[in-house]
Parts: sequence; structure tokens; C-alpha cells
Amino acid sequence: MNALDFSPLFRTAIGFDRLARLADTARAAAEAPSYPPYNIERTADDSYVLTMAVAGFSQSDIEITAQDNVLLVSGKAPQAKEEGRYLHRGIAGRAFERRFVLADHIRVEGAALENGLLHVSLRREVPEQLKPRRIEIAQGAPQRPAIEGRVEAANTQEGSAQAA
Repeated sequence: MNALDFSPLFRTAIGFDRLARLADTARAAAEAPSYPPYNIERTADDSYVLTMAVAGFSQSDIEITAQDNVLLVSGKAPQAKEEGRYLHRGIAGRAFERRFVLADHIRVEGAALENGLLHVSLRREVPEQLKPRRIEIAQGAPQRPAIEGRVEAANTQEGSAQAA
């Protein structure tokens, strides 16, 4: 059984469509070709580097696009030179397209091509309002919100009216 059916979940849950897209992307990634090879390295708590082996490609042959939590790295095949006849051709020079699903708040910082390796720097930047914050504990009795006082006064008035 290779397929997961999420349709019962989506009939009763709202906002989980991203889960289905992630599952579909993971299944498609497992079936996708493995060219070019790559590494994903965690360089710090919130920093990552994606390294792809792109021997034979120049900067003008590679395009990197980040949109909607997806990083797309594609390369068009470099122009082949027909000067010699190969006895063995083991270095692939074909076009490629690799997609990587990025977690929330992951931003692409930059990319560099060095010695046939493409390095893409990524950083997690959580907005300040989503970070945990420390709540100070005050001494003494807590102050009640004004709305509770109105509710208690209304209940007292209702009790007086019922007694009369």
C-alpha cells in the first residue's frame, strides 16, 4: 500500500490542506530522479546550507527560485562541445530540476557556485510576535477585569428581583 487517503480527514478538518501537499510532495520526491546529488547541512541552530554537485554547470546555467515555502533549483544543460569522441561519459550534463519544501519562516540568504558545488544558504527567521515571551509574575491579588464586575452586579440585581 503506497497511497495514503486523507479525504476522511479533510471532510471534517479545516486548514490541513498543507499536510496533504506535504505528503504528496514527499511521495513525489521519493519517486523523483536523484540527479544532481546534494547535501543538507545544519551549520547553526537556525542556519542551513544546501550543497548540490553541479559539475559542468556555470552560474548562467543555474536558476534558483523560492516561492510559497518551496525552493526550486533548476539547471539547463550546458552546450555540448563535439570536439572529441568519448570512450566513456560518466559526468552527467543533462538538465535538472530539484524541489525542496521549506519549513515556515525559512529564508534563502544567498547562493554561491564554487568548484562545481552550488551552496545555498538558508536561515530560519521567526517573527518577534511568534517567539516565546516571558510573563512576569506580580505580587498581590490579581486585578479583576471590569467585565467580571458588571456580570456580578447583573447577577445581584437578578437575585434581588426574583426575591421580591
